[in-house]
Amino acid sequence: MIRKNIISKTILGGIVGLVVVLVSAVGIRTALFTSKQMQVDPKQKVAIDEERIAAHLARAIRFRTISYRNPAKFDPNEFLGLRSHLEQAFPKVHSTLKREVVGDFSLLYTWEGIDPNLKPLLLMGHMDVVPIESGTGDKWTYSPFAGRIADGFIWGRGTMDDKVSVLGILETVELLLAEGFQPRRTVYLAFGHDEEVGGFRGAAKIAALLHDREVELEFTLDEGFAITERILPMIAAPVAMVGIAEKGYLTLQLTVETEKTIGGCGHSSMPQPHTTIGTLSIAIQKLEANPLPARITEPVRQLFEYVGPEMDLVGRIVFANLWLLEPVVKSILARKPSTNALIRTTTAVTMIKGGNKENALPCKAEAVVNFRALPGESNDSVIDHVRMTINNPQIRIRPLNPAAEPSPISNTSSPSFRYLHRTIRQIFPDVVVAPSLTIGGTDSKHYASLSNEVYRFLPLWLKQKEEDTSRFHGTNERIAIEHYADIVRFYVQLIRNSNELHSQEKRNEN
Repeated sequence: MIRKNIISKTILGGIVGLVVVLVSAVGIRTALFTSKQMQVDPKQKVAIDEERIAAHLARAIRFRTISYRNPAKFDPNEFLGLRSHLEQAFPKVHSTLKREVVGDFSLLYTWEGIDPNLKPLLLMGHMDVVPIESGTGDKWTYSPFAGRIADGFIWGRGTMDDKVSVLGILETVELLLAEGFQPRRTVYLAFGHDEEVGGFRGAAKIAALLHDREVELEFTLDEGFAITERILPMIAAPVAMVGIAEKGYLTLQLTVETEKTIGGCGHSSMPQPHTTIGTLSIAIQKLEANPLPARITEPVRQLFEYVGPEMDLVGRIVFANLWLLEPVVKSILARKPSTNALIRTTTAVTMIKGGNKENALPCKAEAVVNFRALPGESNDSVIDHVRMTINNPQIRIRPLNPAAEPSPISNTSSPSFRYLHRTIRQIFPDVVVAPSLTIGGTDSKHYASLSNEVYRFLPLWLKQKEEDTSRFHGTNERIAIEHYADIVRFYVQLIRNSNELHSQEKRNEN
């Protein structure tokens, strides 16, 4: 009995000691989990003619520069009309900068810098937009291509994705030229015309042109993330999420087909246990029930390192101790589609078809499934997952174009990231800046060979209570005029700061 008591006390003492060590480790890590936000003085607001810039963007919205998968639907006149509008709206840009038309409709502007030895910057946007979903036209408050200015907003397709970048950048350069500003390093402006279908005729050709000219960029900045409010858990402050990597893009077509007879594939009164549609439905159910595993990649880990210190005590404890609490964090993030996409290669069944008569068995059924792969995955590993999960040789699996592998991860310790971080804080002093993983596709993927520093950020405000995230590619796309003016101010400060980045480089060399 005495021996048992001694053993019990020893075990209990060991457990208590382990708990003390664990609590101490958690406390120490939490205490060392300090803010990564740059402390800067806010810049005085640049005077912006809001009525003028709103009118320019509204006019641009009226051109139906829609990208379709079917190239026969492409309307070149709409893109030519937009190009003419840009020439009229920004005369100083077009009389000072060199403009090249690439791939017939994309635009590359070159603003020569004073010092040719400095690596250039590249600012990006795209002129094309997605179509309006069939049957939703009457749900818009204002017609999607009317370019209405009302209720403090500019309404229409492209106000968020992504004519807002194109017009905002051009407004910035026009303003700086009027001031007599001259950049020390060359600034490129690259505006693609087919980003919504992969960017292979636009951005890819611009990137190839710069590559042939042996251009090496300091960094690139494209759309991709925004300023979010109440989207991330446990943080009340708005967060400016800067994409330092981009998920991959893969679409698979799943096909089930039966052998046809003279009368077709049979009468519905004598079906097999599973029709082609039924077999396909089972496969879809398996894919949705067995998603790829959740995983915290390096960009998302860095997101937590930047936002965690700005949270309350509970949030700081959680994110300072991912080594212990990572399963809890993944469980929380998996509850919402917007955050689940940060930690998982997503599976989305987007199209399905099969059958043409109510009493005839379908000979063929097809489904289209879209995947957005995390860094560390590959298109081949996703296809392997699909094949093993479905486990049915009756189903043919065929990749559809376009496809893209997950991007490289850019460096957050670089002067370029700090320069971008500082600029955001100067214009939006109450915003928490954080690197993150871009969950959608952008034209940035085409420029990875030109720079190690590829960033994806546009200071759009996405407010949960306004359901702003659903407006991307959705109904009632719009931007507040005051927020659009702040986007122009951001680009103004970004280009002005490029001269200070030059000075910092010189100090580092000495």
